[in-house]
Amino acid sequence: MPRLALLQSRGFPSKAGALDHHEQLIRDAADRGAGIIVTQELFLTPYFCDIEDPARFDLADPLPGPLTDRLGRLAGELGVVLVASLFEHRGPGLYHNTAAVFDADGSLLGSYRKAHIPQDPAFEEKFYFTPGDSGWPVWDTRHGKIGVLICWDQWFPEAARLMALGGAQLLVYPTAIGWLPAEKPALGDAQHHAWETVQCGHAVANGCFLAAVNRTGTEGETEFWGRSFIADPYGRVLARASTEHEEILLHDIDLGAVEEFRRIWPFFRDRRIDSYRPLLERWRGQPHF
Repeated sequence: MPRLALLQSRGFPSKAGALDHHEQLIRDAADRGAGIIVTQELFLTPYFCDIEDPARFDLADPLPGPLTDRLGRLAGELGVVLVASLFEHRGPGLYHNTAAVFDADGSLLGSYRKAHIPQDPAFEEKFYFTPGDSGWPVWDTRHGKIGVLICWDQWFPEAARLMALGGAQLLVYPTAIGWLPAEKPALGDAQHHAWETVQCGHAVANGCFLAAVNRTGTEGETEFWGRSFIADPYGRVLARASTEHEEILLHDIDLGAVEEFRRIWPFFRDRRIDSYRPLLERWRGQPHF
């Protein structure tokens, strides 16, 4: 029964400061028994996507490289599975929002590149990130089979399903989501409710555990709402962090419950895979012109 730790933290003005601070958070989580540790989205930087600025591409790192070497050594030293959300410089003019996954022996198992890229006021991500082409990998780690998705991917049931079909017992979502001042009074509660509910639905529909780790604090116009959480296969929230505080959210997850749930509610058995081809179409409301 591995202990899962979500590192809900704020943005830092320098990458070096953020890395040193999060190394201490990772050590603290391991000292408290964590076997799986997950950072928030883009944990090394402020949320730089609030405006379009070409100079901010300089925040990216080559992967693998010195950064993953350091994180791998840390994971191996502590014997933890580590999921770290990073800004990847893949090639000339080519950048991704990427999560690197390390096993408990420190080995870099691989990476997931964010597939769904949003474009909203104060979330100008299409300017920075190329949609991911890593597919839907699931990693068989020392502490369970883990699928990793990132933030905007949270809203797409297809992504969660593909990870579950790959054997994931736990889905983790490094995240940066929050309120804009103009929207919060009328829509703030509804936005948060939708965010948590849709992900709990993914846990139920796929019979797995699910964890989302969000940022906290205000950066630019955005008030990140924190409230990182862990849900079980019934969609019940087992643990939830606060809105405004940095926290290490911990909970033991019984991965044996995944198989038990899937035997009782055999959604994978009853899927009509012979009839889902229309899902590959963009829209079915009208004939093509």
